[in-house]
Amino acid sequence: MGLASKLRTRIRIERKSVSHDADYGTEQINWVEVATVWAEVQDVLPSRSERLADSIIIANRPARIRIRYLAGITADMRVIIGDRVLHIVSGPAEIGRREGIELIVEQYSSEGAAP
Repeated sequence: MGLASKLRTRIRIERKSVSHDADYGTEQINWVEVATVWAEVQDVLPSRSERLADSIIIANRPARIRIRYLAGITADMRVIIGDRVLHIVSGPAEIGRREGIELIVEQYSSEGAAP
């Protein structure tokens, strides 16, 4: 079974666009769509891994994403799947001879720790 038959999830890939406020000179960050493509998405671990950092619980949900080959994808981009925002932490790695690419992504969420 080839890669194309496993692409069942629609994802959006975005890149960061930074501009400066004309009045105050502060950075304004916007995310611009690069592509919307079909992907194979697999959670790396079935459960969340959590760590305690400065009294805030940080949960990361790593996942592996495979898509058809798409030039120009870089590690400073992000992936949107439904309401999940995922940051690219590894890749893109080429699969075969430009058959596809693989990304390792993580979703970060934080919530205040219980006292």
